[in-house]
Amino acid sequence: MAIAARPCTSTDELRAALDGIFHYFGDRPDDESLARFSQLLPAERMHAALDGAEIVGGAGVFPFELTVPGGPLACAGVTVVGVLPTHRRRGALTAMMRAQLDDVRARGEPIAALWASEETIYGRYGYGLASLGGEIELPRTHAALRDDAPARGAVRLVGDDEAFELFPRVYDSVRHSTPGMLSRTADWWRLRRLADRPESRRGAGVLERALLELDGASAGYALYRMKPSFDAGVSTGELIVLEAIAGSPQATREVWRFLLGMDWVATIKASLLPADHPLFHLLATPRRMRFRVGDALWLRLVDVGAALSGREYADGPPLVLDVRDAFCPWNEGCWRIDAGQATRTDAAPDLSLDVQALASAYLGGFSFAELARAGRVDEAVPGALRRADALVSGWPKPWCPEIF
Repeated sequence: MAIAARPCTSTDELRAALDGIFHYFGDRPDDESLARFSQLLPAERMHAALDGAEIVGGAGVFPFELTVPGGPLACAGVTVVGVLPTHRRRGALTAMMRAQLDDVRARGEPIAALWASEETIYGRYGYGLASLGGEIELPRTHAALRDDAPARGAVRLVGDDEAFELFPRVYDSVRHSTPGMLSRTADWWRLRRLADRPESRRGAGVLERALLELDGASAGYALYRMKPSFDAGVSTGELIVLEAIAGSPQATREVWRFLLGMDWVATIKASLLPADHPLFHLLATPRRMRFRVGDALWLRLVDVGAALSGREYADGPPLVLDVRDAFCPWNEGCWRIDAGQATRTDAAPDLSLDVQALASAYLGGFSFAELARAGRVDEAVPGALRRADALVSGWPKPWCPEIF
């Protein structure tokens, strides 16, 4: 019998569908975790894979807004995708991806995004690598900043209620101008970002919440944990930075000045950093942070016309893209980008590419020229690559500071 997929219709079905991914973490969805998921992921946004009447996998969606160049767009945040090992290689994932993308399109969400547990999986469904992320492991002895600006402002530790009130304001001030960042509801802040469940500590201490104030106003914040240890009386402990967000270059410097100056720390660790992080220019010895880059956000243009029309462009002549999309064939064909709108056209293309490559260029994470050098974009008209890159330029590199 072929594997089928449909939305869950009850909390019990949601629990069974979540089991597809929980299994691989050596766990099962208990009542507490199910209640948390139910507040953030409605049952109807969870597609279940069924072998007859048995649920053997699931694929969910958090309803988000994702910042694209120019503002936010509705986005399906694909998450908790998993199939029980008893039903691998039987088409369960493809059935769920088919049903999920059809549902996303019907809901009018022009883009979908995810973090890929295995980067080889999602390309076949049209997802393209849209941003890079970095992690650091910086010895405290080499954490000095360049000495070209005096310290400003003050940092204080705050409790959960004050963090809940003030941190979202800072986050949103950055989110609205940073491609790749996601909206966060009040429930998301309470249940995900500011929650301090013991299983999340992984040997480190409690969640610390630090607020930076400049001229009496909230300007930045940091979420971090201390992981103390000593060897022969000397600290070998770690400072683990979970999130550091600041609304200006000055605030960024002061948040990191606070973090890098922490006592009783041998190493500062941080991950999910933007690939073009200001630390490269703030640190006196930037190579000491051992910045390692990996894939971060993956993007799927579910409705190419709406997605292309939903972002901002620089001034320039029209550009015609010939798009290939085998899994969502409604996107295939030539699209003309002119005056900020994308419309179908019979005109000859300037560039030809598949929907994965278009997703990689969409947020500005990769240029069309980069993709062309990798054989992912074909230039039909000389100079079209330069014109295309000029059209989508002028925004920061995309950054998604949270795995969902």
